[in-house]
Amino acid sequence: MSRAARRPPAERRAELAAAARALALDEGLAAVTLRAVAARAAVAPALVAHYHESMDALVAETFTSIVAAEIAELRGLLAAAPSPAAGLATLLRTLLDGSRDDVTVVWVEAWALGRRNPVLGAAVRDQMDAWSDVFEGVIAEGVAAGSFRVEDPRAVAWQLLGMLDGLNAQALVRWGGAADRGSLLGHAVEGMLGVERGVLVG
Repeated sequence: MSRAARRPPAERRAELAAAARALALDEGLAAVTLRAVAARAAVAPALVAHYHESMDALVAETFTSIVAAEIAELRGLLAAAPSPAAGLATLLRTLLDGSRDDVTVVWVEAWALGRRNPVLGAAVRDQMDAWSDVFEGVIAEGVAAGSFRVEDPRAVAWQLLGMLDGLNAQALVRWGGAADRGSLLGHAVEGMLGVERGVLVG
């Protein structure tokens, strides 16, 4: 491999981070290895090692970057929604429409790999907290507006997150009725929030 052109450290680090993200989304988080990142960025493995002495840390950074970008995108959808119910309905529909299987694979692998990669495990817990905060926020807004009847928004957010994770993981192997996932979950959440049937599922 020819010697990579010299670049400012910040630029090179960003280039390698982008290569790792693309690799994770294309092939899964387990594919983020020293040699694979180097090949994706068209540099020598030694250069990756120079900027990332710990591959465990790079994997964790890659996971965090992917999930944080998704959360930011969906927070934008929530901010544009006319009401908490509309925002929550949009979240459920978007997260279950099958267009984010690449991110789901990253999550599923992160749960497994995080058992032996403490840095990744900590990152997974942080991002699960961040997701829980998103759901708790919109549920609490609905309670404050009188739209939802919930005593403990955080508990409901935790339960909802677990249901979404399970359904999306099942969808990766095409188990269950993919077309029914959104409506079944939506009606279940309507019951959890104490709202009339059809509020979250059009």
